[in-house]
Amino acid sequence: MSLPLADLRVLDLTIARAGPTAVRQLADWGADVVRIERPPAPGKDIGISRRLGHDYQNLHRNKRCLTLDLKKDEGREVLLRLARDADVLVENYRADVKHRLGFDYDTVRAVNPRIVYASVSGFGQTGPYRERGGVDQIAQGLGGLMSVTGLPGQGPVRVGTAISDLAAGLYLAFGIMAALRERERSGEGQWVTTSLLEAMIGMLDFQAARYLVEGEVPGQQGNHHPTIAPMGTFPAADGWVNIAATSNRHFRGMCQALGGEELLERPEYGDSAGRVANRARLEGEVADLTRRFDVEEIVERLNDAGLPCGPVYDLGQTFADPQVRHSGIAVPLEHPDLGPVRLVGQPVQLRRTPFELRSRAPGLGEHSDEILAEAGLEEAEIEALRAAGVVT
Repeated sequence: MSLPLADLRVLDLTIARAGPTAVRQLADWGADVVRIERPPAPGKDIGISRRLGHDYQNLHRNKRCLTLDLKKDEGREVLLRLARDADVLVENYRADVKHRLGFDYDTVRAVNPRIVYASVSGFGQTGPYRERGGVDQIAQGLGGLMSVTGLPGQGPVRVGTAISDLAAGLYLAFGIMAALRERERSGEGQWVTTSLLEAMIGMLDFQAARYLVEGEVPGQQGNHHPTIAPMGTFPAADGWVNIAATSNRHFRGMCQALGGEELLERPEYGDSAGRVANRARLEGEVADLTRRFDVEEIVERLNDAGLPCGPVYDLGQTFADPQVRHSGIAVPLEHPDLGPVRLVGQPVQLRRTPFELRSRAPGLGEHSDEILAEAGLEEAEIEALRAAGVVT
């Protein structure tokens, strides 16, 4: 059965993580993605170990690879030739690079007005920081996330994954799909942009809105919710558990399930505002209750009482969990060099046209000849490009 994006051709000029994350969304749902990478310099290691590593395999599955030296005029001409028949081009170089190399939006649009040209950068295509290089941790700090992460008073803490990269990639993929949908009406493509900084602020969501609407600067709350109590991480006899007593009913059910009925008699805990105002004391008393039980027993008792709750796992425990295994998000793949491996699948499901892990991440230049032939180049032209070091 045809996948949802099987009619799209995408040129992938991305590096690092944010851009490849966006393109992976398109590739996973069926787009024909041509990943364009620079040919290795003569005598240089082509990075086999990196390409066979978990990160490259997870980011670049379901793609084909063409090597192309865009610093050479012949390489730029091939790129523009490919762009004539492409639906989408995605890049995440610094803002000035595409202009210097001659594949900026206006240049590409001149050969294909229908193309959706997508860019992700550290700080944006315009503005005082446009030329700065940006990586995830810089965006986490500048965007405010590190100021609300961690225990009160411990100093800034980064989130344990590249959240601004991932968010920027997902936002960009959504923007690409919105532009493609609009193209169906107008017949024209457009330039879609985002940045790690903008994506980071967007992900802060209600924390950012607290400042914008109420002028309140949020601080660190550790593993507890900043505006609801008790909602957070509590110690068990053999581990940790997350509990979300978000309403009066939930609070009552939690106290009864864990043998803490005396907390229901405290007037200061009678409503949400009182529980938040007295949160430090309340969270300590809830911790005294949870320490009496194992994680599994707490989860069973609170689920029976209708409360959202769950264990705090490491990743080994996560992927062993029966619900995670049932979801199928760890997708098996047979790799010719690595043998059987598992990659992270799509977290969204389509009933009729589900995600497919169709192919492993490509080798460097693995599909150069077939991609160039599809673009109309004759065998002699391809060999001339190879002799000139434009492709490998």
